[in-house]
Amino acid sequence: MEPAPSDLGADALSDELLEIGALAEQAAPTRQFCVFRAGRERFCLPVLEVDEVVDWPLMTKVPLAPPFLMGVFNLRGTIIPVVDIAVTEGRRPGLLPRSVIVAVISGAEQDEDVLLGIASDEVIGTFSASAEAILDHAPPDIPYCRGMLRHEERLALIVDMRQLIHVLAVPLI
Repeated sequence: MEPAPSDLGADALSDELLEIGALAEQAAPTRQFCVFRAGRERFCLPVLEVDEVVDWPLMTKVPLAPPFLMGVFNLRGTIIPVVDIAVTEGRRPGLLPRSVIVAVISGAEQDEDVLLGIASDEVIGTFSASAEAILDHAPPDIPYCRGMLRHEERLALIVDMRQLIHVLAVPLI
């Protein structure tokens, strides 16, 4: 039977509290990211913004759509627009992405959440990152990125979903 905290001496209790505090300092807060490849570039989203990843669906083209809008698809009764954030690189004809990252853009208090698909050539995985692994600066020519994530000796651009829909003027349904 373990002694109750009141049975412990003051020194033992303070030593235990110091040990717990040291362990808490060592375990720096981490964030989880879903890392994927679109074209030749690696991108990532916070895991909390990813609803799901689906294999490349049957896509319906949208007439007179901008080049970045690949089309829309039906996900269990919800129409999801799919954007290609690697549109500037150009895709080879007939070579479609492998999957769609379905991201959630949280609505304000009275607004509903919005789903948006991002074309992905490869889902690399999920990674935990401490604050030191996240760089606050991003390439100026990619305005919908808010920083970079260091993982596996590489960098992935962190996509800002709100900025993405504003910069590309994505039609949301």
